[in-house]
Amino acid sequence: MNKQKNKEELKPLQKQLAQIHQAMGRQGQSAVIVLEGPDAAGKGGIIRRLAWCLDPRWLSVWPIAAPDAREREQHWLQRFWQRLPSQGRWAVFDRSWYGRVLVERVEGFAEPQAWQRAYREINEFERSITAEHIRLVKIWLDIGEDTQLARFQARFDDPAKQWKLTAEDLRNRARWQDYQQARDQMLELTHTEGAPWHRIDANNKHQARMSSFRLLIDQLGKNLDLTPPKPAPDIAHFFGKTDTANNRK
Repeated sequence: MNKQKNKEELKPLQKQLAQIHQAMGRQGQSAVIVLEGPDAAGKGGIIRRLAWCLDPRWLSVWPIAAPDAREREQHWLQRFWQRLPSQGRWAVFDRSWYGRVLVERVEGFAEPQAWQRAYREINEFERSITAEHIRLVKIWLDIGEDTQLARFQARFDDPAKQWKLTAEDLRNRARWQDYQQARDQMLELTHTEGAPWHRIDANNKHQARMSSFRLLIDQLGKNLDLTPPKPAPDIAHFFGKTDTANNRK
């Protein structure tokens, strides 16, 4: 019953976001949505509910993992440049370029001078994105340490979800405070006027989904013409609809 109630509460927001997605597609406007947060923060659940209501022809979802051998030979931002959306499309990043100053920093995959330099490189990268009139929305999902442990336990207890739980998840949990410190510095140094961070309390999954949809509607719907296009005259004529104003002339 609760799941059904949650679905019903989310439906109107999904419909609004679908209308915004269609309007941006018609008008050739693009968007980048970044979802970051600790393991089990609910990024996947939000992305699934986005994909259910949006037109897949205008949507790309990028789950970001460690760079492969070829990508390690390139500038570290190149793989993200290649995944930016074309005109009229949206790109959703499940983790993103912020891995440079989070997991790569904490786990020692990047040298100190590299991740320290990355704050400036990220800000410049995002200025370039927004200068091209791509709408950028960055969301950090906040959960507590106890919430994460409870969700890990639920995954372990459900055979259909055990695949989501990895040894890396548990190892990262042992460095919770290090990740919190890296998060705080990241939020401080990459929260800019043109690309601000939006923090959402994700300890309650449903409320986090509702908050994320409301945020996306607010940010992506600003100054957007949502007026649906009129049907072509020949189509309107087929269904017996004519422009009475023109007929009077």
